[in-house]
Amino acid sequence: MDKLQVNKFMVVGISVRTTNANGQAKKDISELWGRFMSENMTEKISDIKDETIYAVYTDYESDHTEPYTTILGYRVNSIGNIPEGMVGKQIKTANYTKFVAKGDLTSNAVVDQWNKIWNSDLDRTYAADFETYGEKAADPTNGEAEIYVSIK
Repeated sequence: MDKLQVNKFMVVGISVRTTNANGQAKKDISELWGRFMSENMTEKISDIKDETIYAVYTDYESDHTEPYTTILGYRVNSIGNIPEGMVGKQIKTANYTKFVAKGDLTSNAVVDQWNKIWNSDLDRTYAADFETYGEKAADPTNGEAEIYVSIK
């Protein structure tokens, strides 16, 4: 767990509004991932910075127990050209605590790490949190994802 400042950046991708109540987010986000992986997003999104996939959690109604938006996409240089059916979001410069989920990213590695975060005493802002899936996630059944949680 590292504390750091992340400079503002922009993401373009597909999104879903969901909630953690009654396991809804697990279902919705799993379906979003399925769609993301089957629709070849790298060809649809222009001006991508690199091949790292971002999962952004934003527009929280209050905290992790209330509805929020999940965006799956790529970091881009500009959000001036958003493809139809997609969204663009600028993530503001903020302080974050970084966690690493290791293991089967397609199963519970990431969810288990989030459960630890939700049960921690972090002073969260609920502005925007995000996960990154880069080279270490190339084998998602035995990989690593970084989780960045915005803090005060």
